[in-house]
Amino acid sequence: MKSLLIKDTTVSERAQIVREALGAGSDCEGVDFTDMYDDYIYGLKELADINREFSETHAYTTTDSRPQQTDI
Repeated sequence: MKSLLIKDTTVSERAQIVREALGAGSDCEGVDFTDMYDDYIYGLKELADINREFSETHAYTTTDSRPQQTDI
């Protein structure tokens, strides 16, 4: 498997990686995943960082009745 790191891919390769990963299901509860991965496509953040940030923002435990809200 080829590396997905920014240093090992081009912008067009990263765009293709995101398109393939999202497939047809690129919208979930109002989250536009295409926009979410723009920082990866343009070389600003690694995929792992984006996914971790998303998980930290939207994660909840089975004892929670709803996802955690963040102050904006």
